[in-house]
Amino acid sequence: MRAGAMWMMSVVLWGLMAVLPTGAAAETARWDVDPDHSIIEFRVAHMVVSKTAGKFMDYTGFVEMDPEAKTFKTIEATINTASINTNQEKRDAHLRNADFFDVEKFPTMTYKLKSYKKHGDGYTAVGDLTLRGVTKEITLVGNFNGVTKDPWGNTRAGFSGETKLNRKDFGMIWNKTLDSGGLVVGDEVQIRLDIECIKAKKP
Repeated sequence: MRAGAMWMMSVVLWGLMAVLPTGAAAETARWDVDPDHSIIEFRVAHMVVSKTAGKFMDYTGFVEMDPEAKTFKTIEATINTASINTNQEKRDAHLRNADFFDVEKFPTMTYKLKSYKKHGDGYTAVGDLTLRGVTKEITLVGNFNGVTKDPWGNTRAGFSGETKLNRKDFGMIWNKTLDSGGLVVGDEVQIRLDIECIKAKKP
């Protein structure tokens, strides 16, 4: 092949490469939280020597993301505070009153993602938690566990995350001092999330 013809072919090939797509476009879609296969739980020190665990039973939320690119646009959640469950009704009733969640005045708490960073296989997400009318930034450290198809044709994604917060930051100041020293309830609350989402079907 002559040099001129080779040059012309090169120009054509470079032109095609410039205008043709090199891969599938990123798809950001909505994924709704499946509360039947998710857990929002917490642990807090009790009487210094142990911890009490509980969880919330009623909540909604969604994620907007591109699972192939592993990028996120939005994460939002709303939790019904009256749905708190520590497997002890008397304690749950106390947690629902004004000493703690004050559910009549503040029936929900909300979370909304502000920013995130990827590090290796994990993520650090910063978002606003609004509880008892107070909004504070919290940092979640967790993982995107991948995507799978269920037997009924749904596409599912899994996430896990952990964070800590101080309950006093949200106005939960109730406590009692033990005769032996220390407090009945710790200030630091550990939170663990295991969330499963279902990809929303296009209308």
